[in-house]
Amino acid sequence: MAKIKLGKTKDSRTRRKPKTEDAEIRILQKLLNEKEQPSFKKYLLQKGYSLQTIKSFERVVNKYLKWLKKENVEDVSASYNDIVHYIQSLRNTVKQRTIQSETNAIKHYYNYLKELDLVKENPTLNIAVKGVKRRILYNTLNKQELEKLYKDYRQSEASPFGGNAQRAKGALAKKRNEIIVSLLIYQGLNSTELGRLTIQDLKLREGKIVINGTRRSNERTLKLEAHQILDFMEYTLQTRRTILEQTNKQTDLLFTSFGSSTRFNNIISKLLPQLEKLNKKVKSVHQIRTSVITHWLKLYNLREVQYMAGHRYVSSTEAYLINDLEDLQEEIEKYHPIG
Repeated sequence: MAKIKLGKTKDSRTRRKPKTEDAEIRILQKLLNEKEQPSFKKYLLQKGYSLQTIKSFERVVNKYLKWLKKENVEDVSASYNDIVHYIQSLRNTVKQRTIQSETNAIKHYYNYLKELDLVKENPTLNIAVKGVKRRILYNTLNKQELEKLYKDYRQSEASPFGGNAQRAKGALAKKRNEIIVSLLIYQGLNSTELGRLTIQDLKLREGKIVINGTRRSNERTLKLEAHQILDFMEYTLQTRRTILEQTNKQTDLLFTSFGSSTRFNNIISKLLPQLEKLNKKVKSVHQIRTSVITHWLKLYNLREVQYMAGHRYVSSTEAYLINDLEDLQEEIEKYHPIG
């Protein structure tokens, strides 16, 4: 079994043992490699969950299995109604948010059973706990919408207004912005990261880009798409050089505006309205980043997405799972809230 790369977890700051982050990573990897590891725990390890989260899931599932035993119901034959009955039994003892958390743990357990082909459907899928304020991150764009946004922007024309000099500036700005949009769509960068990029961060021979860490994020190296490499070559050799010559600026920053300021927000404030014209759903850079991370979670495990997103703690990545609900808009009418 291939090793999983493991990053920081929120609980690594507060637990006494293990004392260091590296120690927890070694423990997680050791547990993953143990042949006698209980299957559900190994399933959660492969999904990239932290030790603290796994402990919590196991505690909840064991409690649920004990309840099933009292009711003479087997876990693999439990129905939607059985799950609802169990949740209703919790009402007088715990808060709604706790019920939501326990339902989530049981949902993972049935996803695990489904992966083993022990159940055909997850009986928890159509259960929503009423009365809990859920943190809906954003109305996300799916993969097709993200790629269409990038292609539509590339195919759009620069502003035709103004004199020749003004139109030439507009064409240069659009070339620069095409690179920015590609980094939003394919690497999921945020405004701060885009504004801090320097020419040295590009590793075009390797087809990669380095995103330096900050107080709130980790450094990572991300792969560039093949078409991005060619675009970056043209941008660095022609477009960026021309912009610097016309503005008399001397900077290592990858992106700069035509004004006297070096603030990246000036570029974004003009770019976002252009993207919104192409897709009315677009609201902010953070929304686009959320959409990208949500899509990544369908392809990679939590720890891989944590690295790609630059999150310091896996709990930050877990927060995006709420958007990773397939066909949410179509399924919402089928939900049967528990009130």
